Amino acid sequence: MIAFDFAQLRLIGLQQAIASAATQLDISSPAAQLMRVCAVHRDSIGVHDGILEQPAQILPRLLHELQAQDTILAIGDWVAAEADGHGALWITAHLSPVTQIARRGNDGRRQLLASNVDTALLVMGLDEDFNPRRLERYLAIVLAAQVSLVVVLSKADVADDVPGKLAQLRQRLPPHVPLFAIDTRHAYDVAILEPWLSAGQTLVLLGSSGAGKSSLTNTLCAAEQATNGVRHGDGRGRHTTTARSLHLCASGACIIDTPGLRSWRADADAETLAATFDDIAVLAAACQFRDCQHASEPGCAVRGAVDGDRLRNYHKLLRDARRSEETPLERIAARAKWKTILKAGLERGKDKRR
Repeated sequence: MIAFDFAQLRLIGLQQAIASAATQLDISSPAAQLMRVCAVHRDSIGVHDGILEQPAQILPRLLHELQAQDTILAIGDWVAAEADGHGALWITAHLSPVTQIARRGNDGRRQLLASNVDTALLVMGLDEDFNPRRLERYLAIVLAAQVSLVVVLSKADVADDVPGKLAQLRQRLPPHVPLFAIDTRHAYDVAILEPWLSAGQTLVLLGSSGAGKSSLTNTLCAAEQATNGVRHGDGRGRHTTTARSLHLCASGACIIDTPGLRSWRADADAETLAATFDDIAVLAAACQFRDCQHASEPGCAVRGAVDGDRLRNYHKLLRDARRSEETPLERIAARAKWKTILKAGLERGKDKRR
């Protein structure tokens, strides 16, 4: 059994479920410590014991086991680690995460963003960064992971038509999602997030580059991360944060800051993804046809009742999810099918012109 100081580790997000799982680890070494992954570098893993961050390496045996399970360590994971005779720290065991937030890359591969997260703060600027479609993709990723979420709209002090943008989002987002417009640089503004910052809570910040994630981390945790502005003209952010990092707050919560990501595909099947658009699911029950695609079918209860752009985004996310579920052979067959259809269409066009 591994021994640990619950109060000390609670400062970096330890909760009872993880503590209970840790007591079941089959570890005989009295030198083993329960620690949390706070950084993942190319040549080492950063781990934290509630007081100090240290570099560590994964024990080759454990690395082989993780690779066999197609698993990698992510920031937020809990591990057992112990020092060897030379003072080097080795990760010897890994606890299965309670939650994982992941996305799918353009190649369909699953990419972990963070583990053991309680709440995701979805940060989007009210300037040129404002993009309801992208925010819906963030929501799909987080809700598919069964993690609570809060939408934080930054740059409320400098943006135009803040009430109008808030109203637009309230029409598109599920009514249970908290939504705040704040200036992320000022403590009196971010104090509205205190209900999610109690001791033992882990939050992750997700959003595009320049949205204000690092500024929000600095304010909440009194951190000193570098921050940059956005490019003039298109509002696109500069990559201030280049790696995921864990920060401790005075309240006892911890925050995982992440780099801005351009590509966001939900790590979810079509059924789970559809459930994140619950307003569409409720309306679809009244459609004339059970398999209504809400395109041009008669008797559709969704078209007209749902914002057209939101409906198009819903269809796109479902297509992405179905592609992720396809096997390589199914993808080849689908490409062949569409090639045949395209070829037939070109032939019909030639016949009409003759």
